[in-house]
Amino acid sequence: MEEMPKNQPMPTNHIPVNYVPAKTGDIFSLGEITIRVMEDGSRTAEASRFKRVKRDQTSPLGSQSCVHIFQLQRYLIRFQVLSHMFFKAVFHNRIGAAEFTLPPHSGGPPPHWHEMHDETFLVTQGRMSFHLPGKPDVVAEEGGYVVVPIRAPHTFSNPNDKEAKFFNTYTPAFYINYFKMLAEMMKGGEMTGEAMRKANVQAMANFATIPVPKK
Repeated sequence: MEEMPKNQPMPTNHIPVNYVPAKTGDIFSLGEITIRVMEDGSRTAEASRFKRVKRDQTSPLGSQSCVHIFQLQRYLIRFQVLSHMFFKAVFHNRIGAAEFTLPPHSGGPPPHWHEMHDETFLVTQGRMSFHLPGKPDVVAEEGGYVVVPIRAPHTFSNPNDKEAKFFNTYTPAFYINYFKMLAEMMKGGEMTGEAMRKANVQAMANFATIPVPKK
């Protein structure tokens, strides 16, 4: 890999900055809840900045057998494939972001926890209730911020008489696809009650998310 000259900043003008204007994005509904996805993780890193190391086609093994050369090439190819998967996982999908709009007296998903990602909530309008099984509810006013780490059971609702909104982030971003999957599942018709709970649990299972067992 080429070395950067000392005391010279690394050029970054090729890395794009994404702007999502107000009231735009990937907008869809989950029943009475409206979701506006503003970042799905696909624009959070520029993997192309990691230059691939060009392999020397001549063997460093000199007179050693072709069998050893072939084995080395196999390991190099396998390493390249695994490295590509690793960089894609680490340097893409770093963060997802969405805005949720909840009408008065509406609820969220069944109580659950996440095994692989952290989540944050910034209330931007109205008042939200965050329900933490086994603990007192957190009532967050506009401007209130809630951080939910891995394996912390939670859910949310808007039990009030006015519409509420919150800005939601996920690290890594893959959990965005849970909402998209659930929206697809709901296209067959309106779901309520137990049918909605089962659909939630089924979708969650695809994204390392565990429902809190019923008592």
